[in-house]
Amino acid sequence: MRKHPVIIGICLLILIGMAFFAVIYGLNLLKGEGRSLTLRGKVGIVPIEGVIANASEIIDQITEFADDSGIRAVVLRIDSPGGGVAPSQEIYQAVCQLRTKKKVVVSMGAVAASGGYLIATAADRIMANPGTITGSISAVMHFANVEELLKKVGVRSSVVKSGKFKDIGSPAREMTSEERELIQGIVDDIYDQLVTTISENRKIPLEKVVKLADGRIFSGRQALDLDLVDELGGLQDAVLLAGRLSNIEGKPAVVHAVKKRTSLWKYLLENMVSVVAEKIGPRVAEPPGIHYLFE
Repeated sequence: MRKHPVIIGICLLILIGMAFFAVIYGLNLLKGEGRSLTLRGKVGIVPIEGVIANASEIIDQITEFADDSGIRAVVLRIDSPGGGVAPSQEIYQAVCQLRTKKKVVVSMGAVAASGGYLIATAADRIMANPGTITGSISAVMHFANVEELLKKVGVRSSVVKSGKFKDIGSPAREMTSEERELIQGIVDDIYDQLVTTISENRKIPLEKVVKLADGRIFSGRQALDLDLVDELGGLQDAVLLAGRLSNIEGKPAVVHAVKKRTSLWKYLLENMVSVVAEKIGPRVAEPPGIHYLFE
């Protein structure tokens, strides 16, 4: 029986497509974007980028590398101004757990400040570029006040509450001195947690850390002079350092953390939100609550 040419053509297209994806996958492995079959010692790279609002995906990546016996060391590539206190602390704790199993090196990108710097202090070594923006060791909490605007447009706010502090931080009125004192106490306590952690991890006297921890920022070279980082260098330098610390002979193979798969609709929605956030300003994109954040 004569074979139909359309069916043959479809089969050929399928085979070509399969071969194409196999080549792409193989190239990704060679570039370190997947689990390579190389016999060289492997260093995993986990990116921590942008404002830290959710810790779950980063923690999953860290945990995956922690449990992978083929990964000898991990480099955290931090390019973040910080973010929410709780997610920053959760990632910090995950790095502390990772460090009990493998050597951890931090590579600072353009910015690694506040909550980003907190995470960095959990590593064995911190490497910054000379021009990296770091520091901003502080805690901040924002409250908007639109009371005068509401008066101009003729809008009034009515609140029924069971406790005098229940609507603390309401944008419809000025904060009372008692409310401000309460909020200040919370910010001061969270700030104390930050400077204490940095002092203990970096082996810097607390008094010295407090003098530096007024929100000011430093270049990577300044941070080196202040003992906030260990040495200067880029991502490749950090990979080589991680290899040496974990006794890998020669140049390590690099394995990049694999991000969670997402639907096309979710991908488009996330990118649209990112674009809108950039257009209307970073302040709107911040997660609610108290932050370790360089602004």
